[in-house]
Amino acid sequence: MNRTDRLYAIAEALRLAGDDGRTSAWLASRFEVSTRTIKRDVTALQEAGRPIVGTGGPGGGYRIDAAVTLAPIAFTPSEAIAIATLMSVQGDVPYAIEARRALAKVLDAMVPDGRRRAATLAGRVWTRGSPVRTSRAIRAVEEAVARQVVVVLDYVDGDGDESRRRPVEPLAFANTRGNWYLMAWCRWRRAGRWFRLDRIRRADLTTQPAPPRDLTDLFGPIPDDAHPVGL
Repeated sequence: MNRTDRLYAIAEALRLAGDDGRTSAWLASRFEVSTRTIKRDVTALQEAGRPIVGTGGPGGGYRIDAAVTLAPIAFTPSEAIAIATLMSVQGDVPYAIEARRALAKVLDAMVPDGRRRAATLAGRVWTRGSPVRTSRAIRAVEEAVARQVVVVLDYVDGDGDESRRRPVEPLAFANTRGNWYLMAWCRWRRAGRWFRLDRIRRADLTTQPAPPRDLTDLFGPIPDDAHPVGL
């Protein structure tokens, strides 16, 4: 871990520790450096405006001054670029607009030097291809999944055949073989169906609740290498 990332990590460790704080020995062990290095790092954070206070003697250490308001999280430049990189290679990813908003919040929470380092690092990460697009139809499908309500689709299948005003009960998004899909119960077919997101031409929300259904009952066993997005 380089020094800049370590400074961010120390500030975050102290934020998480709350009023209990952390000793310099604990921080040194956590970040695999000497206590002298930790003291220099804390001094640098204090000079940069971080409200860190220190106490001496047995049980002493460092803590964030609770009387001073801080941004809730400290992000490193590498963490910001990780989010931006994932966004840039995912194509028509669900909740892409929310992802861009989240990235903007990450950048806003960073100190100016961190934003400059993130911008420099971003120039060293290249992708090739189309930018993420989010149509009105996909936005409606995202809302349907979030609210668990029926959505009515105009859809074009792989053979070019179009179905209009097709009511489906949204269950989940899935990414496989380079494409994003909506997994849903089709009320026309009375069966589970996969709808590729880039083939959805129109989507209209309804107020009809979509009853809970088991994915494995409709689509069979989940592959061993498939899993939900973890937080």
